Amino acid sequence: MPRKTRMSAKSQCISLDENIFMAREQGELLLTRADGTRIVLSSVRRDNMKILVIGSGGREHAIVWKLRQSAAVEKIWCAPGNGGISKDADCVALDLNDLKGTADLASKLGADLTIVGPELTLAHGIADEFAKRGLALLGPPQKAAQLEGSKVFAKKFMERFRIPTASTYGIYDSPIDAYTSLCSVDWPLVVKADGLCAGKGVLVTSSPDEAAAFIDRLMEKNEFGDAGKQVLFEEGLAGRELSYIILMDGKNFVSLAPTRDHKRAFDNDQGPNTGGMGAFSNADILPPELEIKILEAIVRPTLAGLQEEGLNYCGFLYFGLMLTSEGPKVLEYNCRLGDPETQAILLRADFDFADACARAVRGDLASVQAKSSNGASICVVVASEGYPEKPKIGNEILGLEAAESVPGAVLFHAGTRREGEKYYTTGGRVLSVGAVGKDLPSACKIAYEAAGKIRIDGGHYRKDIGIPKPPLKAAAERPYG
Repeated sequence: MPRKTRMSAKSQCISLDENIFMAREQGELLLTRADGTRIVLSSVRRDNMKILVIGSGGREHAIVWKLRQSAAVEKIWCAPGNGGISKDADCVALDLNDLKGTADLASKLGADLTIVGPELTLAHGIADEFAKRGLALLGPPQKAAQLEGSKVFAKKFMERFRIPTASTYGIYDSPIDAYTSLCSVDWPLVVKADGLCAGKGVLVTSSPDEAAAFIDRLMEKNEFGDAGKQVLFEEGLAGRELSYIILMDGKNFVSLAPTRDHKRAFDNDQGPNTGGMGAFSNADILPPELEIKILEAIVRPTLAGLQEEGLNYCGFLYFGLMLTSEGPKVLEYNCRLGDPETQAILLRADFDFADACARAVRGDLASVQAKSSNGASICVVVASEGYPEKPKIGNEILGLEAAESVPGAVLFHAGTRREGEKYYTTGGRVLSVGAVGKDLPSACKIAYEAAGKIRIDGGHYRKDIGIPKPPLKAAAERPYG
C-alpha cells in the first residue's frame, strides 16, 4: 500500500498518499490534483525534528505552542518548563546555571536543535558549550551576548559604529564619582547597572535623591552583586517605544512582527517597572517608511559592526527602540526573544517557525519569509499579588478552563505548577492571555474576556494593554524578563 504522510497546512492536518505528490525542492511538495492543477506547499517539511526548549516562562510556552504547529517537528522537550507547558511538551528538570548539564541533557535526549529563552543562560556561554560538543543551538556565543549582558559594552559598541542612541553622561566604577556627577547631568536621567539584574537594574528619574539612593543600592549595598559594580548615566529620551526583533543566521536575517510592550505594573503606566505586563502587535505601529529608517540606521549598521568585530551572531536579536522626534534610537539590545513580546509575535506568525529556527542554525535563512497575519495580536499578563517587588506564591489558579473556552483566546503559562488537574502560582508573572483579532479592539475584547474569568487571590492585570496613549516623557530599556 502507498505510504501515508502527515502534513500540516495553515494548522489543519491532512493525510495524503505518498504516490500523489513529489518533492520539488527541500522543504517543498508539489501536488497534482485530479483535474491537473499543480499546488506547491512550500511550508511542508518532513524532517521529524526533535527540539529542546530552554526556559520556564510565558515566552517558552509560546515557543512550544508554535513549534507544535510545524509538520517538521516530531518531539518537543522543555527544561525546566512549567505547569502549563507540561501539557504541550515533556518537561525535564534542569538547573539553568548548569551549562554542562544542559549540554548533557540535549545530547542524552538526542535533540536536533536547542532553542534558548532566558538571557542569563546565553550570557553565561551556553552556545559556546554546545559548539564545543557539536550540538545545534540557536543563540549567540558569550562574547556576542555581551550586547545584552553588559550595558557598557553595548553603549561603546553603538558609539563605535555610530548607531543612534541616547547620549552618555558617564560610566562610573566609583560610587563617589557617580554621586558627584549627579550635579552635572540633565534631568530626567537614566541610571543603568552594567550587568543583568533580573529587571531591576534600570532607573529613570527626575529626582537626584532617588538617583543617589539607587546608586547606593547598586554600588555600596551590592544588592545585585557584580552586575552593579559599574553604572552608566545617559539622557532620558522622549517618544514612543517599539520592540523590533530579527532572526539571524550569521549573515542573513528576517524581521519578525513589530511589537509594543507595557512595562509599568499598573494602568496608565503607573507603578514600578516590571518584566512586562503585556504587549500588542499590528501593522499600524510601524509604517513601511519608518521600518526602512530602522533597518538602514540601526539594524544593518549593528550587523556590520558584529561582523567587523568577528562576532558571529546566530539567533534572535532584539532592538529596544525609542521613536523620538529626531528618529529612532536604540535603548537596548537583547540577545533573545522578549517576554511578553514573543507571545504577541508568534500569535501573528504565519510561517513555519521551527523550520526558520533550524535554517538559522544551518546558515540558510536567505529563502525564509517571516510573514505575519493581517489584523492584530495582544498578550495580557496576569500577575501575582505583590508583583514585582514581593510576589505571593502558592495560590491556586481558578477559571483556566473557562478562560480557554473563550473563542480565539490562547493561554500561555509562566509562573505555574501543576498538581493533578489543579494549578498553583510559583512566580510573579503567572499567565499570558493572548488573542488575535481582525484589529486591535477585536483582539483586546477576546483577551480581556478570557482574563476576566481567571481568579487568583490578589492577582492583577492591566486593563489598558493595546489602548493608544500619548508619548511618554522618557523611558529607559525594557526590564529583563
